[in-house]
Amino acid sequence: MHTKTQPDDLQNYLTDASNMPGGFAEKLFVPESADEIGDILREANANRIPVTVSGARTGTVGGAIPFGGYVISLERLNKIKSIDKESMTAVVEPGVILADLQKAVDAEGLFYPPDPTEWSCQIGGTVATNASGARSFKYGATRDYVARLKVVLADGDVVELSRGDAVSSEGEPIMLSTTSGRKIEVKVPTYTRPNVRKNVSGFFNSRPLDAIDLFIGSEGTLGVITGIELKLLTKPEGFFSGIVFFEREADLLAFVDDVKEQSFVSRSAAVSAAVLRPSRPQSGAGRSRYSQRDAGVTLGASLLEYFDDRALKFISEKFPETPTGMAGAIFFEQETAEETEDALLESWNELIEKHNADVDRSWFTTTEEDREKMRAFRHALPVAVNERVVRNKQKKIGTDMAVPDAAFSSFLNFYKDTLNASGIDYVIFGHIGDCHLHANLLPKNGEEAETSRHLYGRFIAQAIMLGGCISAEHGIGKLKRKYLDAMMGERYLNEMAEVKRVFDPKFILGRGNILDENFV
Repeated sequence: MHTKTQPDDLQNYLTDASNMPGGFAEKLFVPESADEIGDILREANANRIPVTVSGARTGTVGGAIPFGGYVISLERLNKIKSIDKESMTAVVEPGVILADLQKAVDAEGLFYPPDPTEWSCQIGGTVATNASGARSFKYGATRDYVARLKVVLADGDVVELSRGDAVSSEGEPIMLSTTSGRKIEVKVPTYTRPNVRKNVSGFFNSRPLDAIDLFIGSEGTLGVITGIELKLLTKPEGFFSGIVFFEREADLLAFVDDVKEQSFVSRSAAVSAAVLRPSRPQSGAGRSRYSQRDAGVTLGASLLEYFDDRALKFISEKFPETPTGMAGAIFFEQETAEETEDALLESWNELIEKHNADVDRSWFTTTEEDREKMRAFRHALPVAVNERVVRNKQKKIGTDMAVPDAAFSSFLNFYKDTLNASGIDYVIFGHIGDCHLHANLLPKNGEEAETSRHLYGRFIAQAIMLGGCISAEHGIGKLKRKYLDAMMGERYLNEMAEVKRVFDPKFILGRGNILDENFV
């Protein structure tokens, strides 16, 4: 185990992608085993020393930033222990980089669906934050793929949880045991979660509640994850990708509604894990007319991403071929197989024409090379936005709320009406299939920055009023605690604190994440 105390050695561990200032710590530990983590935690717990768990520090809400105490970096627990094609599982340590796991799994003809933007993140971090991504529209978030966890608790004791091992009965607490034989009883919270497909706002809850789900998305506040077993799927065989441009937003939104409806029908007819054999790609990218319609095949998008007109203007700085005069665009992907490809492509073609897309200026492909170009198109937006932020010398204000399906159109209109009236530059983009869009506000001066923060609060309030959540994928960390208070209220925050108190009575882990330090 490496231990460091010099300021220069600690510096990289005092910040994350949020750029939250002021981080400091007394000591950095870089352990190489779960036993070493147990030793660190026993000492910290005995002396009430705060402990912050550090992964790749790609989070945007300050969760990995310490304010005193110890930092435990998991970077040396980085082994892929097994990939089992028969059981379709992978066993990994928390410091494994997502991109490395994806490559290793792909080489075995398997598929791990969670795809957060930063593939440089660590698997332990994705579990601790229940990370999702564009493919969550079809495949869900990390939670759906966690089969087993090994967790070191604040006092150094260990719990090993397989899904289904410790589940609450109706009205009864969860009962679990540590490896030392200690019994733990967890009272199930009474709050219900918003009716949205993506939500990482506070501790998970459900009826019944599986103990493993409390740790997933708990942001390092309940224990230190040291071992993970993940469920894998069979690798999809082929694909069809498109970026479809619309001159009228009403047509775009109707297209999205139609795609979602058909995709949900497709899922109900077959499990999401059922994938098909690869097709022979057509020669090059391009539009074509498709026949051989198979009435038994229903289209089902694996991702569905939105770009508003302002986002397209930003992207055109990197992709000048982007059509002008468009109200917005949708980036979609469809998985295919040799026996279904023609029918699926015809279904998409009909749907695109039905909703008055600008077919001649839209882009389609079945080749990997052009698929990567489309993904580069998508990722060109944050690059262009960040360049504008640097020029403006003001931080961007970005939203992360999700709302129920029935409220989505109203929420999007609220975004646009409010932002247009403010005169502040902005772009709106993101995961429209999950009713989860990001509005990035780009103030040019201090006055606009203050206005942007006020508008952010209004968007939070509107999302809550519509039955949504305040954070769909970024988490709460230290930066969004007050908004979690607005969403959950004192009673339910106290219930979360009671859950934490069971696993971490002295509140040493992830202090300041999710729950205010007043709960200590």
